[in-house]
Amino acid sequence: MWAKLGSFIIKFRLVLLIVTGSITGFMAYKASKIEITYDFLKVVPQDDPDMVYFNEFYKMFGEDGNIMVIGVQDAKLFKLENFNKFYDLCYAIQKSEGVNDAISLPTVKMLTKDTINSKLDVKPVFTHKPATQQELDDMLQLANDQLFYKGLIVNPNTNAALIAVSIEAKDLNSNNRQKVVTNILNLAAKFKEETAVETHFAGLPYVRTIMVRDVQAEFKFFLILSVIVTSLILYFFFRNLYAVFFTFLVIIVTVVWTMGTIVLLGYKITLLTGMLPALIIVIGIPNCIYMYNKYHQEYRKHGNKIKAISRIVQKIGFLTFMTNMNTAVGFLVLYFTNIIIIKEFGLVAGLISAATFVISLVVIPTLLCYLPAPNDKQLKHLDLRFLRRVNNMLQYVVLRYRSVVYIITALLIAISVVGIYRIQVVSYMVDDLPKSSGVKSDLAFFEQHFKGVMPLEIVVDLGKKKGIRIPSNMKKLDELESYLKSLNNVSPPLSVLNIVKGARQAYYNGHPEFYEVPSKQEMVSLSSFMKTNDAKEDKLMRSFVDSTGRYVRFTCKVADIGTEKMKELVENNIRPKTKEIFPDSTQEVHITGTTLLFLKGNQYLIDDLSESLVWAFALISLMMAFIFTNPKIILISLIPNMIPILMTAGIMGLFNIPLKPSTALIFGISFGISIDSTIHYLSKFKQELKHYHGSVMQAVVKSLEEEGVSMIYTSIVLFCGFLIFSFSDFGGTIALGVLTSLTLFFAMFTNLIVLPSLLLTFSKGEKINLYPIIKDKHEKIHTEDDDVEIDLQRLEVKTPRND
Repeated sequence: MWAKLGSFIIKFRLVLLIVTGSITGFMAYKASKIEITYDFLKVVPQDDPDMVYFNEFYKMFGEDGNIMVIGVQDAKLFKLENFNKFYDLCYAIQKSEGVNDAISLPTVKMLTKDTINSKLDVKPVFTHKPATQQELDDMLQLANDQLFYKGLIVNPNTNAALIAVSIEAKDLNSNNRQKVVTNILNLAAKFKEETAVETHFAGLPYVRTIMVRDVQAEFKFFLILSVIVTSLILYFFFRNLYAVFFTFLVIIVTVVWTMGTIVLLGYKITLLTGMLPALIIVIGIPNCIYMYNKYHQEYRKHGNKIKAISRIVQKIGFLTFMTNMNTAVGFLVLYFTNIIIIKEFGLVAGLISAATFVISLVVIPTLLCYLPAPNDKQLKHLDLRFLRRVNNMLQYVVLRYRSVVYIITALLIAISVVGIYRIQVVSYMVDDLPKSSGVKSDLAFFEQHFKGVMPLEIVVDLGKKKGIRIPSNMKKLDELESYLKSLNNVSPPLSVLNIVKGARQAYYNGHPEFYEVPSKQEMVSLSSFMKTNDAKEDKLMRSFVDSTGRYVRFTCKVADIGTEKMKELVENNIRPKTKEIFPDSTQEVHITGTTLLFLKGNQYLIDDLSESLVWAFALISLMMAFIFTNPKIILISLIPNMIPILMTAGIMGLFNIPLKPSTALIFGISFGISIDSTIHYLSKFKQELKHYHGSVMQAVVKSLEEEGVSMIYTSIVLFCGFLIFSFSDFGGTIALGVLTSLTLFFAMFTNLIVLPSLLLTFSKGEKINLYPIIKDKHEKIHTEDDDVEIDLQRLEVKTPRND
């Protein structure tokens, strides 16, 4: 089959190139329409109970992650000139496109009693910009008396203040969010320039904007860097510009197909799919290396270019197909997770891994037909002294020191197991964000002065309509509020109680000591006053109590304390307390919000990625059984690829690298890639075993001689290719790059040393006929004697005559 396919590719090379070019042109057209997503939090399955309730919460109360905050801390902020500039900043932001409201010290409002109309009026504390320092001080005192805002917008102990900017929901997950947030940042930058007061930023709209900006930048950066690095390595090995050019051409076609596939499937660029072009480049390079090496090895044997090109397909076509399918399986198992962004990443990566085989098999052999035969200089890389020395050393170790190899391997596994037991599973909301963006330092600012800015929502179901009007329920709600205020990493909550207490304070002419829950008799007196003359204030009331008066919302902000501490906070503190306060079975408390869903999504990612790794092991083992039917050989093939994964996991534990989505992703990817070398080596071993009539030692040595160099080439390219991700600004991408590089580096040695050692040990002798053991029923791998004769005259590339 593969001999006929080789003949077909050579004979119809021009047609195949035209078809490939046409498909690439179509994919390029589709790729021009690619978009980037503005929602990075779709990681919890839609049927998850917490997600179902969050969607209900969203319908009832609206978006909880639409607040961007700007923080300042400076005593001179409360001096007249600087405060007036702060005043201008707040109102400029409030009037900006895409902004619902901007709540801060200059925009605070207070409730006042309208005795004539028996209603409460909402009036601004700062009716105008103060003209003198004394007027400013009086206004500041009046603002401090409004306990509704206590601890929320000003920290008087540290002279810190913030602006809470509410972004319109329609702009949150659209391209316009970039414009809205950028405009706010520009206004804040102008304020900083005029006052020399440092500004800090946080909130999900801001964090997502930073992510989008940096994902776009890294998409281009890694695409260019991966091309440069792999091209330089290829030129260093082959010393042939044609090899670099053709590989670069394969890279371009593959990247275009990748981006086109993303659009065809209706996907957008996410943090994961943004890595795909660079990732696929790295994965596709080994195909080129094995094909070039085989072409040069064959040409050196017999000096016939067409025959050498045919042998590329004939001898390693099936192997390339199987290795690409293994890699594809490593990715495709991710499609069966419950996480949307992982499903998208796995499907696209799996499809393109399979397509890479087709692209390589068409582009390289066909273009080689149009090139002159390689000269002696271009074949020099086959005798690269350094690599030959390394190869000889590997053979020496395998033949003479197998016991030492096993002892060292066992020791490394033991150390790795110790490290694995020390691995911690923890992640943070801004875990992987760039340090250069300042997001983490700004977040620390808000946690220090305002206990955090990450949204946490608590909804109390009072069990019946108008339950909010029952005094005993109000008392319970007040008890819950007091408890939440006592927690270290939780900001004072906002709820209907703030409005009710503020109404009582206004009823008693604004005196702060009356900021309390009204008694039953006071509620009767206040009932007629509770209707304000301000539509915004009525809307504010509706954002804390549903229209039936049954569901009451407490909205808090929490520090980014990580999954473990957050779980402890919710499950060991808040939830037990709510059950104590609301023991009635008809009343129920729900804890929800974007923060909890994000952290729960991370746990989903880790669980699903771990499960997908098990599936990858199982499916790749089945594919190995398709090539080698003997269970012994399947076991031997898996061991050298499991050891690197154990070693990397051990390093994570020993160096306190937590298990999180970005680090859990490496194991399936690494396993799918590293086993390619195993397939190439075992297939060559099978050929040589037949050639040497069952002499295992000679087959092992010869296989190392011929496949060892290619395995080293590809391992170095993969190591360097993944290592470029360490230049990322995202912590998760750095971890993915470094740990995957380490895993593949370890896999190079286990495939070059442990694998041959196991073959010799399992043979139980120097010359035993193992060929019947590993022989399979699929005649896919050929020795030179199996070659089908090709009419070389008909396949000869003819040059045009000059008439």
